[in-house]
Amino acid sequence: MKIDAHHHFWRYSPDQYAWINADMAVLRRDFLPEYLHQELHAAGIQGALTVQARQTVEETRWLLELAQRHEFIKGVVGWLPLTANNIQAELEHWSAQPKLKALRHVLQDEPDDAYMLGTEFNRGIRLLRQFNLVYDILIFEKHLPQSIRFVDQYPNQIFVLDHMAKPCIKDRVIEPWDRLITELARRPNVFCKLSGVVTEADHCAWSPADIQPYLDVVLKAFGPARLMFGSDWPVCLLAVSYARWVRTIQDFIAPLSIREQEQIMGDTAARVYQL
Repeated sequence: MKIDAHHHFWRYSPDQYAWINADMAVLRRDFLPEYLHQELHAAGIQGALTVQARQTVEETRWLLELAQRHEFIKGVVGWLPLTANNIQAELEHWSAQPKLKALRHVLQDEPDDAYMLGTEFNRGIRLLRQFNLVYDILIFEKHLPQSIRFVDQYPNQIFVLDHMAKPCIKDRVIEPWDRLITELARRPNVFCKLSGVVTEADHCAWSPADIQPYLDVVLKAFGPARLMFGSDWPVCLLAVSYARWVRTIQDFIAPLSIREQEQIMGDTAARVYQL
């Protein structure tokens, strides 16, 4: 099964999605399962993992309801208040939902670059393995040193790095991102999504050659068994159509063996998230 390991749904409102600014007009509308299903079908993708876009329990509940109604949604990466005093009870309640596979917090937007190392946040993180939940890491390149320290506290917790830690592709800067992500990849419990990359390039003038060096780094660092395809739809629409992004990744992995291609295009995600 080919799986898109990273996409979002939303019913658009300016208040709920204030990060969608005036330059992102293409995103200022509803993006719901029926729209994604058309894209998946056309691209030959059979399943998808939906990821939170708002930091509310209401969002997690809504995504799980969508997953129950749509068979192609294989799992949910939700949000729960990991810093809350009652986080154990929250985890006990929500982990009973079979399609809740992971949690995520928008670490990249925290004013404190070391937020992930805080005592309160880690109170929730250390409970995730008990409830068989993966944790998705959403950061910028500048957060990689802290992320290495963060994951080193939990050698038995599964982590998935979203969007390759958003390297500075538009500026054609690869250092020290390449060194730091290679260091992070030395931790066998960390996986990486080939997602959210094209929106770090020049939206109007990018080419596969612009992103190739960055893809090469993560392929060498993680290997196919720890990489997974993701579209970051609909955010990717700022720079690329769904079909073109699928083709871009398929072209990139074409020199690999069939087994390695299968790992990246679905098997790794199915194994890591237990889809």
